[in-house]
Amino acid sequence: MSTALALDHVAVCGRELAPLVAAYEALGFSLSPIAQQSGKRSPDGVVEPFGTGNRCAFLRHGYVELLAILDPTLFDNQLGRFMDRYEGLHILALGVQDEMANLARMQAAGIAIPGVAWLERPVDGPDGPRAKFARLPFPDAPEGRVQLIRHLTPELIWDKRWMNHANHADALVALVMASAAPAETAARFSRLMGLPFQPDPAGGFQIRLPGMAGLAGPEAPAMETLVRILEPEALGTVLPGVEAPTLPFMAGMMLRTDDGNAAIRAMGLPLVPTRDGLMVPPALAGGAALVFCP
Repeated sequence: MSTALALDHVAVCGRELAPLVAAYEALGFSLSPIAQQSGKRSPDGVVEPFGTGNRCAFLRHGYVELLAILDPTLFDNQLGRFMDRYEGLHILALGVQDEMANLARMQAAGIAIPGVAWLERPVDGPDGPRAKFARLPFPDAPEGRVQLIRHLTPELIWDKRWMNHANHADALVALVMASAAPAETAARFSRLMGLPFQPDPAGGFQIRLPGMAGLAGPEAPAMETLVRILEPEALGTVLPGVEAPTLPFMAGMMLRTDDGNAAIRAMGLPLVPTRDGLMVPPALAGGAALVFCP
């Protein structure tokens, strides 16, 4: 199918990985082992080691990536440039089933994308098997790195060892961003995804993704997810107390829990009630507002 289908993952970016890991473990996440990334700088390039590395919180639907620079002497894949703006959410990856059909669709829509980019990273340590991805990066997106992605080795990503979280998070359900020109941003994202946009009740627009089934196993059926593109003045109504340091701004994410937020309430964190659930303030989540939704 030549449209984006789901929120695959979002990435919280920092200059150092250890503080991000400490913050998310304190929020009740089980994280995968550290993995240094590698890939091709261009579709016809060679695979080379990158200076970036991650640990991830894998969910039944999607995942949250914690990404930082591990080796500043190597190519940082624009991560330093992103963090010159702010530390927090900078990457939005949208799941697809067919990278070549989406490439053709995007090129026909006038999006200047040269081809499929390929990325890989080890799992279970540097000598373990390598997870591989096909990526269609949206060129020069002012929001950060926005891309379509297909997992070539999903069985290496959704490993049940890393999917049981003390906070009972089980799905990535929404990304929230603010834009100075939300209609323009929504139209651009609509063209990228191949999906329509509609008004968001808070003020701005949203794009609904129909969902993908099976990446985390047959027990994970398709589930609708959202990208919300808000007017700056609406941001505080969705994420109370959050202000944009600059625009555009990937402000926060929403995660569903499978226990009605009982575990997260019991953790004694300074949670902020919102219309959608309970919010962990950005200072406690690597610069990204994190809303747990029952």
